[in-house]
Amino acid sequence: MSRLGGHFAGILRIEVPVAQQASLTEALNALTAQGLSIVCHADAPDAAVGQPASARLELVGQDRPGIVSQISHALARHGVNVEELTTECSSAPMSGETLFKAQARLYVPASCPLAELRDELEKIAADLVVDVSLQPIA
Repeated sequence: MSRLGGHFAGILRIEVPVAQQASLTEALNALTAQGLSIVCHADAPDAAVGQPASARLELVGQDRPGIVSQISHALARHGVNVEELTTECSSAPMSGETLFKAQARLYVPASCPLAELRDELEKIAADLVVDVSLQPIA
């Protein structure tokens, strides 16, 4: 929710029993008479597809151009959304070379098997000579 251009704007996602969706939509639409603009969309997930998952991605390796680009392209190809990303560069303990570290919380759609995504990220990591870990978040 935010104030944009002097107006209040917000997005809200709620879950109600199917039997009450129509009455909730009707009640919300009645508020438009008070000058509010309200748009309601019913979400009907496809049970056959499965449930989306959250996952944690961790990456460590010698810093070089292209690490974020290659990883993010792989995630995009699978429809994965990066919800949170933290990166840093630091000196390696023994060599003093610059290390790149990244941690991300990912939203993985049900259409993307986590094992397939992990395999692809590990192939990219081998090419980039970085360590990568992808673990589901319970």
